[in-house]
Amino acid sequence: MRGLSDNTPGPGLSSTPGPSRVRGSLEAAFTAMAVLAALALLVSGCATGGTGARDEGPAHSDSVAGVAEAKSPSPSATADDHVDAVKLVMDDPKVSSEVKHELKPCVADEYAVDVSYGVLTGGTVNDVVVNVMTCGDAVGIGSYVYRATGGTYENVFKAEEPPVYAEIDRGDLVVTKQVYEKGDPVSSPSGENVITYRWTAGRFVQEYSTHNEYSNAVGGDASPAPSGN
Repeated sequence: MRGLSDNTPGPGLSSTPGPSRVRGSLEAAFTAMAVLAALALLVSGCATGGTGARDEGPAHSDSVAGVAEAKSPSPSATADDHVDAVKLVMDDPKVSSEVKHELKPCVADEYAVDVSYGVLTGGTVNDVVVNVMTCGDAVGIGSYVYRATGGTYENVFKAEEPPVYAEIDRGDLVVTKQVYEKGDPVSSPSGENVITYRWTAGRFVQEYSTHNEYSNAVGGDASPAPSGN
């Protein structure tokens, strides 16, 4: 007679798994491993060659390059600006005969002429600022502004009181006139007048005027040393 503590399995029961259950578990494990292996091979194939994602790289690079080229800025319109400033001044009836007489080559065919291009009069073509200087001291003897009109250039501003120099500053015309007092050398003026002009109603109108005085102490003779006691 068996008591409650008897561990012997009864009829139809078993304390260990049967052969069929073990075989089913192994088959399930093998199937899962096979699926994982197949997925690994598929991912590997896409990454290393064939028609996977890497093959799309060159096409993507080409498209980016195309966009970059489309967004590149076009060459500046000022790159082709060029006028014969010497001929422009010599053919201009508004330029004085004194300035034309001084406008001659300094070395070989080099003239002491500065030329600037920029928008001053609101036109679609850049205006031209010409400064004529002396060869020896580079003193400005004439400043002019030419505006493109009907395929030619029209003189719309001139300043011929030397020394004078004109520049373009943020759409305004800035004219600097150096001031000399009695005894000042050409290289050391006593000051300057800076006048700003703006194109208004078809002409240049003075907007601002500034006077600057230079220090005589800078670049002057050295002061004598104090005497001893």
